[in-house]
Amino acid sequence: MAVSVGAGKFGYEVAEGWGELPDGFEWGQIGAVSVDSKDRVHMFTRTNHPVMTFERDGKFVSTWGEDIFGDAHGMYLDKEDNLFAVDRAGNKAMKFTKDRKMVFELGNKGQASDTGYTADHKEVLQASGPFNSPTDVALSANGDFYISDGYGNCRVHKFSADGQLLFSWGEPGTGPGQFNLVHSVWEVGGKVYVADRQNNRIQIFTPEGEYIDEWGGFLQPCDLFVDSDNTMYVAELQARVTILDLNGTVLATIGDPEVRKPEPGLFIGPHGVWVDRHGDLYVSEVLMGQRIQKFIRK
Repeated sequence: MAVSVGAGKFGYEVAEGWGELPDGFEWGQIGAVSVDSKDRVHMFTRTNHPVMTFERDGKFVSTWGEDIFGDAHGMYLDKEDNLFAVDRAGNKAMKFTKDRKMVFELGNKGQASDTGYTADHKEVLQASGPFNSPTDVALSANGDFYISDGYGNCRVHKFSADGQLLFSWGEPGTGPGQFNLVHSVWEVGGKVYVADRQNNRIQIFTPEGEYIDEWGGFLQPCDLFVDSDNTMYVAELQARVTILDLNGTVLATIGDPEVRKPEPGLFIGPHGVWVDRHGDLYVSEVLMGQRIQKFIRK
């Protein structure tokens, strides 16, 4: 019997066993998941096969990126199926065409920007430019894009469509406009939503980086996705996915922070979230989760 989760309009059945891995492949830690215009599901994984693609029914299609990515973290597919990717350890962000030809690569040749954060001193002392362990990427309505920068920095960077840095905002801290591990970003309806992970909140800004508001009560929000109905889905590292409207009203939750298990409908470490045009939900996990779950909307 299928496992049911969620509530009301956001009730789902778990598609147990979704995803057919080829022999010798493993899920590993899946940093992000995205769905393209043909309903194909793309996973950004920290394995020897960084980008794995599956049909909607879970059949394996292909893999690529073996000589490009070192630490899969954030990924975004636009309406033309161009792919934007953020490589955390490589301190770089890239754009590829739908044929996966590189359009540009951003970053200072893999060198981390100077924020005071190092392998031996894991504390951000001051804000700096791109990048120091960046986390995610999302597009603006006009083709500009944002990158959250992230583990070793405390900023959101806005770029033009051709990859030119326009401006950045953020500084270390807990106050308005300050970040402690800025982990995801999404623009919709003239507002920019930012997952401020270690402050357990989502902050809201204008597209110019001006602070508007914030929502608290999250459990290490890792990834944001907003669907065509303006419903937001938040993957939270502490074993929960929260579904809410853009007024901040919670509509449903999936998972149980008190029961972190690798069972259908439960989580260990949600890190990526995406919803396809049918309303089906995909959640990827890191830590000891290391899997993808598909939830079919009722």
